[in-house]
Formats: sequence, C-alpha cells, structure tokens
Amino acid sequence: MIDLNSMSLAELKSLQKEVAKAIQTFEKRRKAEAVAILQAAAKEQGFSLAELIKAEAVSKSTLPPKFANPADPSDTWSGRGRRPRWFAEALEAGKTENDLLI
Repeated sequence: MIDLNSMSLAELKSLQKEVAKAIQTFEKRRKAEAVAILQAAAKEQGFSLAELIKAEAVSKSTLPPKFANPADPSDTWSGRGRRPRWFAEALEAGKTENDLLI
C-alpha cells in the first residue's frame, strides 16, 4: 500500500498523472485483452476472428423482406428492427400489416 502522507507534493502530482492515464487506458486495455482471447479461441477452431465476425454479420443482414412500401415496391423491410417511416405512415393511413406483406 502506498503511504500518501509520506509523499511530497511533486510525488503526489506525478502519481495523480499516472493514475489519470491508467484510468483513461483501462477500457482500451480490457478490450485488447478480450480481442486476444477471442482470436485465440477462433484460431483453436481453425478460423480467424475476422472470418467469424464477417460470417455473423452476413447471416444477420440476409433476412428476406417481408413488407413492401406501396408507393415504392423496391423499398422493403424484413419486419425486424425499427419500423421504417413509410410502414408507420401506411398504418396510420388505415392500412394493415397484411396489406403491406409481399
């Protein structure tokens, strides 16, 4: 344990700067440690972490469209996530979800 009472003002200010720097980099260091652990686990399974992240991102983004904008049928929505403005406006105008199904 550090005896703060025995330290000079200059030593205390130096310690304060070191602590502030350690606090600022704490989260960055923890993330780097987590990434290293994940990379090792991916490598153990025969993959790179980038491959696994890319595969997960692709699988999430390939949901088929479920609803289409009546004003522009090329504007679609899978039914997941935040409702598009056109979907909310169509419901407010009296349409039902079934009316907007593809």
